[in-house]
Amino acid sequence: MVKAFNAAAAANDEQHKMRRLRLLVDIATVAVRGYPLSRADAERVVGALRVQVLQLFPDKTDTFELIYGRRFRRLIDERFGAE
Repeated sequence: MVKAFNAAAAANDEQHKMRRLRLLVDIATVAVRGYPLSRADAERVVGALRVQVLQLFPDKTDTFELIYGRRFRRLIDERFGAE
């Protein structure tokens, strides 16, 4: 019974973290695409996102860079031109 409860609590915590991740990424995407930001400001938004995501998933630095780092570099390059 205790193991089942712990497993359910862990699954619920993971779902909460994933929802928060999606929300943070969505907010950062809207900011980078549509807010009146400079390139440096957009890069700071992505940096702040990275900090928040790594607080949720501290062992996923490589995953963040692979998935979200590339996505946001592309978004920033599309908006401001490639460097």
